[in-house]
Amino acid sequence: MQHLSGLNDKQKEAAIHKDGPLLIVAGAGAGKTKTITHRIVNLILSGVAPEKILAVTFTNKAAKEMRERILKEIGKHAKGQDSIPFVSTFHSLGVYIIKENARILGLTKYFSILDENDANALIKESLKELSLDPKQYEPRKIKNIISREKGKFIHLADYTENANDPLLSVGHMGQIVAQVWNLYEKKKTAENALDFDDLLLKATKLLKDNIKIRKIYQQKWEYIHIDEYQDTNEVQYLMSRMLSENNSNICVVGDADQNIYSWRGANLKNILSFEKDYPKAKIVLLEENYRSTKNILEAANEIIKKNKYRPDKNLFTENIIGEKIGFYEALDENDEADFVATKILEILDRANDTFSNGDDAKQDILRKSIIGSGSVSSDFFSLRTAKQLSSLEKIKENYASPAKLSEVAVLYRANFQSRALEEAMLRYNIPYQVLGVKFFERKEIKDTLGYLRAALNPESLSDIKRIINFPTRGIGKVTLAKIFAKNTENLPIKTKIKINNFYKLLGDIKEKIVTEKPSAVIKFVVKYSGIEGELSSGGEEENERLANIKELATLALKYDNLGNAKENISGIERLLEDAALASDQDSIMINERKNVPIENRGSATNIGAVKLMTVHASKGLEFKYIFITGLEDGLFPNAHEGETKINEDKEEERRLFYVALTRAKEKVFLCFANFRTIFGARCINTPSEFISDIPVDLLEKEGEKGGIKTIYI
Repeated sequence: MQHLSGLNDKQKEAAIHKDGPLLIVAGAGAGKTKTITHRIVNLILSGVAPEKILAVTFTNKAAKEMRERILKEIGKHAKGQDSIPFVSTFHSLGVYIIKENARILGLTKYFSILDENDANALIKESLKELSLDPKQYEPRKIKNIISREKGKFIHLADYTENANDPLLSVGHMGQIVAQVWNLYEKKKTAENALDFDDLLLKATKLLKDNIKIRKIYQQKWEYIHIDEYQDTNEVQYLMSRMLSENNSNICVVGDADQNIYSWRGANLKNILSFEKDYPKAKIVLLEENYRSTKNILEAANEIIKKNKYRPDKNLFTENIIGEKIGFYEALDENDEADFVATKILEILDRANDTFSNGDDAKQDILRKSIIGSGSVSSDFFSLRTAKQLSSLEKIKENYASPAKLSEVAVLYRANFQSRALEEAMLRYNIPYQVLGVKFFERKEIKDTLGYLRAALNPESLSDIKRIINFPTRGIGKVTLAKIFAKNTENLPIKTKIKINNFYKLLGDIKEKIVTEKPSAVIKFVVKYSGIEGELSSGGEEENERLANIKELATLALKYDNLGNAKENISGIERLLEDAALASDQDSIMINERKNVPIENRGSATNIGAVKLMTVHASKGLEFKYIFITGLEDGLFPNAHEGETKINEDKEEERRLFYVALTRAKEKVFLCFANFRTIFGARCINTPSEFISDIPVDLLEKEGEKGGIKTIYI
């Protein structure tokens, strides 16, 4: 049992459980990944073949981390073991099942996976063909409705039947969605393409409808592990049930208190009803937190215990008591952002011991000096002498500690809140990273990958449309329509030559895919497609786009030796799959180059930066210092205009705040703005109810001399 020596008693109890259903209720920071990893290793050491084990999570990052931990533990305790469990995301698992059964589903193995933009474009085309105005019926909204229905395991035929049933009163919009959905599916079929939701829907339907195939995968994987079970939707729930129904050796890990994705279809009842679904299930509570201080956990427990729909659980820790939770009452969003920026400098100063914590004058200069902002009271500016500003600039120059900057995260409920915060980071020359636009969503990256997908699947009209005029080839919309209709006989000879050259290029790329490594293929595409020439002759923006493409070639090096003849998956195919399956939490954007000082541009390994992100995006992450901004009624907890939040919505907002609190290791700062300008209107705010839910003895008012102050809520 040496491999279990690093676990506490409850973690060991979960790890040694072998047969039968197991629910691990793992609180924030309780070591769930460590526990599930050691359980898998324990299964292997007890004689279970690794290939009989399946572990499924939600992000590529989480899957990679779990895979690496398993390999590390196997290397220590099971030397000579050359096979590993199947560890993937739900969507990657869907791709795997669909690829193995593509012919049954009427697909080729080179089917395309549409990203959101391509899917929305097809929806827009469908609307136009139905003589419906995309401005009246927003494609993204219709796509979201379709996605929501697919997540509930609702198929087109069922939805159409309901839409045409007058007794169900689905309304005119439901009938419109049914028409668009029908044409959308036809277009995808013609292109040999699937959207993101299809990866789960079709794989699950295949398992449900085909007993023979279902038994194949039940026998293939005898031990099933599902991470973040509280975030599963109906399709993921059904997939998990069907894969485990043969022997019920299913282990799910999750926390009802961290269910924050109902808007994406996550169903809280899945984890709350696990005991009902599996009456013989063993339940293990992981309540010891290894991340946060006692004060932070006490505040988090006080918040979450007000929720009704949750198992009885109370986190505890052996860590120190720690600092009280800071609270800052700002004048407006600019004052709030200024507080965040200057407090970050203060944290760095305290860590670097540049000047005394008790030097209130210097602290006031830092906090109150808002360059170019008129958002604070006049006494702020009375301190801004030339000498003080010069001192401030000198102080700024000294704050280049990457190790410390990366330990700070600023969280907000809504994306629009980032503007003022980003401006403050720029004013104080604080490098920052925004969790937002993903690498694979950048246009130049999607264009380059479009060439690869089109080479493998020339029937993918979405990819052809994307790349045929990038770089410009002089092929207009009318010509493009004739190409799609396979009606090119009457085109001018010059146009035919352009089309033939384009498809010859795709053929050359296909040949390179077969014979060359992925990194070499990317370089070939960039050079011979004309992308390099087009971008090289441009300005700064074009140069940055070309630099991003070159980074793609560097990334492709990781796929150079991933070809697997047995599974017939090449490095390029893996690269395309990973690009399509990349999710919000898989990567933090290195930087927004326009927003980061040039001396700080570079890779994440070369710079430190404060992280700016929504609370939703912070799930699964941890930092020493957490700022939670915008704690105003109507913003956090969020409420839609003209609507009254029902209890379930309020509970999810409270869970969201709980998640935000438990990201912190050492210190939390809460921020409230008396005024906030939203959509051009200056709003007067009342503090969030969450602030008053925290015992006053755990709060410390920031921005005033003398330490702890009474907080009036």
